[in-house]
Amino acid sequence: MFSRIKKDIGVIFERDPAARSFLEVLLAYPGLHALLFHRVAHYLYKKGLILLPRLISQFSRFLTGIEIHPGARIGEGLFIDHGTGVVIGETAEVGNNVTIYQGVTLGGTGKEKGKRHPTVGNNVVISTGAKVLGNIKIGDNTRIGAGSVVLKDVPPNTTVVGIPGKVVIRDGINIADMDVEDIIDLHHENLPDPVAEMILCLQRKVGRLERRIEETGGPGNDG
Repeated sequence: MFSRIKKDIGVIFERDPAARSFLEVLLAYPGLHALLFHRVAHYLYKKGLILLPRLISQFSRFLTGIEIHPGARIGEGLFIDHGTGVVIGETAEVGNNVTIYQGVTLGGTGKEKGKRHPTVGNNVVISTGAKVLGNIKIGDNTRIGAGSVVLKDVPPNTTVVGIPGKVVIRDGINIADMDVEDIIDLHHENLPDPVAEMILCLQRKVGRLERRIEETGGPGNDG
């Protein structure tokens, strides 16, 4: 557990330029606090206890604004930046080296039993306000844009944006071939907008049609 805590602290220095000292991170990062509480609650939950882990989870939520169910399985290197409003459900699974921003929900879609929350792969970035819902799989090296709502499985090495979430291939680049320091891509502000791209395509098509009408002497041509 102590080695995990050390890694949890280390990833903050790796991914947050505002982190300046060990003491600052230990005392002033709610994402770290929520993760530490969860490690304890999850340990007790696996021992068959129910009430005590839930009470620890609720106390953590009160202190940090982050709710992680004790049953959720969290890998190493999770970084919850700011964290207010983050919710991670009971059967959610989060891989290694995942980054989650404030307002993210890894939730269910109804009253179904069993596995009902997402499984998130390794090296995933989930941006502000994104909602990932249901028993779906998010592939490794995926980026989910701010405010997106993801309801279906997402293949590895892709970017998802929009409501509902649409997959956008990242220029055919396979992230698995990139350097390790490039895998965790935190530039979630540089995401494509498929709706805007579609509108631009329609505008270009309308422009071509107008030029063709003018060239053929059709309606609107004064010649």
